[in-house]
This record gives sequence, C-alpha cells and structure tokens, in this order.
Amino acid sequence: MSFQVPSELVEKIHDFVTTGFQPSFGKLKDKFRSEPIWQRLEGLGSRLWLDTGSIADAQAYWTGQFSALTTNNTLLNREIQTGQYDQLISRAAELLAEYPQLTPSQRMLEIAFILNAWHGLRLVEKFDAFVSVEEHTDLAHSLEHAVAYARRYYAICPQRFIIKIPFTPAGLLATRILARQGLPINHTLGFSARQNYLIARIGNPKYVNVFLGRLNSFIADNKLGSGDFVGEKATLASQQAIRRLNQAGQSTTRQIGASFRAGQQVIDLAGIDVMTMPPKVAGEVLELKPDPRQITDKTGMIYEPQVNDDVDRQAIRLDTLWQVSDDLKTSLDKLERENLDDFTAGDLVNFFHEHGVKDLLVNWSDTQIKTNAAEGKIPKLANWQRELAQQRIGLDSLINLAGLNSFAADQKAMDERVRQVLQR
Repeated sequence: MSFQVPSELVEKIHDFVTTGFQPSFGKLKDKFRSEPIWQRLEGLGSRLWLDTGSIADAQAYWTGQFSALTTNNTLLNREIQTGQYDQLISRAAELLAEYPQLTPSQRMLEIAFILNAWHGLRLVEKFDAFVSVEEHTDLAHSLEHAVAYARRYYAICPQRFIIKIPFTPAGLLATRILARQGLPINHTLGFSARQNYLIARIGNPKYVNVFLGRLNSFIADNKLGSGDFVGEKATLASQQAIRRLNQAGQSTTRQIGASFRAGQQVIDLAGIDVMTMPPKVAGEVLELKPDPRQITDKTGMIYEPQVNDDVDRQAIRLDTLWQVSDDLKTSLDKLERENLDDFTAGDLVNFFHEHGVKDLLVNWSDTQIKTNAAEGKIPKLANWQRELAQQRIGLDSLINLAGLNSFAADQKAMDERVRQVLQR
C-alpha cells in the first residue's frame, strides 16, 4: 500500500464531515440523570464508557457518570447495515468522483473514513461524549497510513475524538509517533498484561485494553472449563503492570477493561481505570441491584481462573495472559537504547525474536492467518496446540490475531454494503 491522498481532498472531506456539526462541549453533563451504582464506581476511580455505536442503545443507559463511547469496525458495520447512511454514502461518492486518480481501494478507504468520522460526530453531538473511532483494517500493517489517517481523525474533532490503533507491529510504531505528538490513542486488541506492558513502554498511548470476554470464551468454547475469571485475572494483572509503569514514570497509560459479557464482571473489576461496557451489560448491572456501599475496589484481587483440572495450563500458554517475564523487560530495556525512529514493523519483530521473545510479535504465515480467520472470533485449540506447546506463539498473540481477523471480516461486510449502495 503506497499512496497519498491529495491535500485538497483531505480538506474537502474535513469540511464535508463537519458541516452542520453542533457540539455542546461541557454543557450537557448536568442534563443527564445520575445512577448511584455508577456514582460508586466512578468514586472508586473507574471511568465509565459505553461500548456501542447505537444512539438508541446508548440513550437507554447513558447517565452523567458516563464519559465516552467506543465504536469499532463491528459496531459501525451494524449501523451501516441498517441503511441509515445510504444517502451519505452516495453523497461521499459524488465528492470523490472529482478525483478520478483514486483507485477503488482508495475510494473505499475514504468512504470508510467519512462514515466513521460522521457517525462519531453524531455521538459527540448527542452525548457530548469522548468517542473512540477506528481506522479501516487495511491500515493495520501500514505505519505510514495509520499515522496519516489518525491525524485526519483527530483534526475532525480534537476536543472529543480518541483514535483506535490495533495491536500490530506497525500499529505499535504508529502509536509511538502519534502519542508523542499529543494525539489520544486507544491502542486496541490487547489481551494480556505483557502485551499492554509492551505497548505502554513502546507507545505510551492514552489507553490500552484487555478484551476479557473473549479470553473467557476461549476456555469455554474449547471445553477447557467454564472460563470464569480468566479475563478478569488478565485485566487485573495488566492494570497492576500499567500502574507500576506509571508510578515509575515510564508511562502515563490507562487500562481499559473491554468485552464485558456479564454485569457481575463490572462489579468484580471495580476500580480499574476504565470500563467500556455494552448496553446489555450495563442493564445487567442495574438488574443486579447491588448496594453501592458494598461495591469495593477489586484491583488487588487475585481471581482463580475456572479451568478444568486436567488441562495443561503451561501447554496452552495460559500464563501469557497475566505474566510479564523478565526476558521481556530486559528486551525492552535494550530496545529503549535503539533508535526506534528508524525501525520498521519488521525490524521490531526481528528485535524481539533476536532477544528471546519470539511468541509475542509473531511472524504469521499466510496459512496460519487463513486458518485463524476461518475460525471466527475464538480460535479452535486443536488447530494451534503444537505451536502453543512449543512456545512458538502465545495464547495472547493467537487471540489477538483472531480479533484482528474478526474486525477485518466486519470491515469487509461494511465495504460490501457500500459497494451495493453505489451500484443502485
């Protein structure tokens, strides 16, 4: 991928997207109702976000304690598939028609950018929320273009937009550049303490994530146990690692707990920096009707993952979800003495392989990528037992690949909807 969007077109798209945008920065918070449960969690230090792109779903649970909304390729695809933006797609195509030099793939990237930015602004307008907007998955492995599109997103709404960059080698280097320039980056698709430790030390983004629900689902779907508390343990381990870095002055990153699947998980993780919960989960918390006074800080808890006794935890690399090895720390100490400004994504992968950490940033083969994509969000253990047992990959790196592939599948579905609209 090598192209540069004409600066004139960048300006036109900026103006196209922001025309009619009427924000109320800082003026709406007191107009929303309050909820004692959310007040208690906020008082324990947890910022509360809703994980949805749906205005209707967000409106049902939004209170003055919520401060942000997260969107992604999956959530935006759901909105696009409703047809509500078909007219916008046509208008965007008319704008792009003035630039015949653009290839079909470049046009698709621009339309996706317009849709993400437009929808994000609607969320800002409605809730005065900070909104995480995500780049097209085609940019996940392009350092140059990930940086360029992130800057364009930020320019659309610097007061409220947070830019999501996925956990890939190119994404790490892009995050490092952007965070140093002051852009608020939500480095997404993290699944372990060691991944987030790596991200925080290299990139120092505003936020890192643990998609805890997918970790629990991996155990349950592969019949290794109920999976309860696997994601919770990984989230708390990551939170503790991030806080230690912050206390040592090595990072200013905050931890997000993401991919909540049940209301009880919110209570079990009270005190983490940020919780982004789907509306369904927010509703379950309210249905539990916990006494706010009995909700306490859980960041010091050590949960026992519910995995069957006959499962070889070492063979499936369960430890990669919550352990930050000395080898990784030593490697990062050495990396900080390198000139990262000159590194490519390949250089970064090679560095860790040469320094004994080969299972974190993996050189996936085309066959492995296709196998993983066919499995869906949750990898099938049978296909990966050998690589895991031989420590060629980590469980966290495997589920990260599945996450990126699942987002790419939803991005593809959204792109196809755009094509269908334009063919009418």
